[in-house]
Amino acid sequence: MEYNLIQPSVAVIIASIIAFRAYRRKSLNLSGALAGFIVMSTHFAINYRYGAVLLVFFFTSSKLTKVGEEKKRVVDADFKEGGQRNWVQVLFNSGIATVLAVIIWKITGWQDKCLDSKDSALVTALIGGILGHYSCCNGDTWSSELGILSDATPRLITNFKPVRKGTNGAVTNAGLLAATAAGAVIGLTFVLLGFFTAKCDYSTTLKQLLVIPLAAVAGLCGSVIDSLLGATVQFSGFCTVRNKVVGKPGPTVKRISGLNILDNNAVNLVLLCVPLFLAPVLGNLDSQHFKLSLVVDKKPSIILKIDGSRLTRIEILSRVSKFDLLPSQLLN
Repeated sequence: MEYNLIQPSVAVIIASIIAFRAYRRKSLNLSGALAGFIVMSTHFAINYRYGAVLLVFFFTSSKLTKVGEEKKRVVDADFKEGGQRNWVQVLFNSGIATVLAVIIWKITGWQDKCLDSKDSALVTALIGGILGHYSCCNGDTWSSELGILSDATPRLITNFKPVRKGTNGAVTNAGLLAATAAGAVIGLTFVLLGFFTAKCDYSTTLKQLLVIPLAAVAGLCGSVIDSLLGATVQFSGFCTVRNKVVGKPGPTVKRISGLNILDNNAVNLVLLCVPLFLAPVLGNLDSQHFKLSLVVDKKPSIILKIDGSRLTRIEILSRVSKFDLLPSQLLN
């Protein structure tokens, strides 16, 4: 059997098993399972790395959804056992990445391309879009699912005033840290699998490591922007009858924050455009001179300095120390 027939066959088998398992465990409802089968089989058929990234996002998100369910049941007005995501949520979380993967397949065929803008800036940018998408989505999910379990009082991201748990736009340190870790996990998955599936020269292989910190930043950005949208254009109010924070105004609801303009699905739709910021960063890696900083507590904590095709410095600052990494000699 030819290679281009083996991979789609494997993709269908994997997607069938995962979709059926997710439906039985109530991670997806029937429509979500069918949509999940389509997008997952497409990802794996085109590139095993894209499928692996989707799988990591789906499994980690599904597991975290079930963590602390009893606590979430008390707080979340829209709580569903196991999550039970439908086809709309599946497409929101994977639709753009699926389209980008198909475009890459039309350009490269079955090749597993390295992130190398000298070879193809367009393909590198498209891959960056996929990674940015899943880093952003994973960051938003991890932040929401773990942040709500934090013992710390959540604060509204716009004015940092304490609010009730379940309020749209509320953040905690634990949630933001989880979002950053979620993005890094996506980047790490892509890079590690690429060591076995992609044929890159030594210097290009080392440059793939840039994906991990960039994906971490994308994960954090996904959570922060979702919170900003939630705090401003998504209604949150406290229902005195249900004793919960709800997303719609009513006679028994006292407003906490936000305008009643967008619901959760609409916010997620707007958020879909954000992850694509990683595409031009990766696509122009060899022609840009820029510095990317991750700021925590009003101080730059992670700084990436890129000069042409070389990562010239990584600065990691903590409250007590500063670490400088100089990988440019390795990337020459």
